[in-house]
Amino acid sequence: MAAQPIIKLHDGNLMPQLGLGVWKASNQDATAAVKTAIETGYRHIDTAAIYKNEEGVGEAIAANLVPREELFITTKLWNDDQLNAPKALETSLKKLQTDYVDLYLIHWPQPQQGNYVEAWKALLKLKEEGLAKSVGVCNFPLAHLQKLKDETGIFPVVNQIELHPLMQQRQLHSWNATHNIATESWSPLAQGGEGVFDQPLIQKLADKYDKTPAQIVIRWHLDNGLIVIPKSVTPKRIRENFDVFDFKLEKEELAEVTKLDKEHRLGPDPEKGL
Repeated sequence: MAAQPIIKLHDGNLMPQLGLGVWKASNQDATAAVKTAIETGYRHIDTAAIYKNEEGVGEAIAANLVPREELFITTKLWNDDQLNAPKALETSLKKLQTDYVDLYLIHWPQPQQGNYVEAWKALLKLKEEGLAKSVGVCNFPLAHLQKLKDETGIFPVVNQIELHPLMQQRQLHSWNATHNIATESWSPLAQGGEGVFDQPLIQKLADKYDKTPAQIVIRWHLDNGLIVIPKSVTPKRIRENFDVFDFKLEKEELAEVTKLDKEHRLGPDPEKGL
């Protein structure tokens, strides 16, 4: 199997382009899934305070299947803690059984609360203190990203957004790239592939490359330069989702997938808040 690709963030840190997401996994399931993922070759794990499974991820980290420095661990600051980021991260670190996270993200801008700039300033300080190697955001539209830069002079290294073939967010992805912000896709398979895996194009590509529809969609993310974190707690699927480094989609095929975009959002609209 070919080596997995790495993204260089604008702060100089390196991030594996493919990771395991654990949204909606119980602590027990998260521990088992992360252990399977690490044994498979994953080195990037994405969790969040609001997922209520940081302890489960921490148990897998503490198992020392690989040295901590080989892992890239992401967690996120929840909305209620935007004015309390240091304490929130301290709590997350205890649950994760680690001295630092590789990436700490503001989970939602929550513009109606008006606290995301203060939260961003706190994250930058946590980075200076070494508690988070890199800092970024989730679900930030252009105006909010620009406000962070205007207020602090520093853009996030990552903007994690809902992105899948039915909701491609090409304008935001392009804007991120122009400003050296890496785009990371959550719900990259459109939450189980509904409306995606059964597309004739995806089926045709799966037949051509002898891959599953999920593997085709993950490869589409990778070939578009996106960081991608498919979620699964099923060992077979965790391994399948990682078996995507021995082929690439052709430019024409990437262009064909572009035509599947329906701006079909599955999650909340960040402009409206939660």
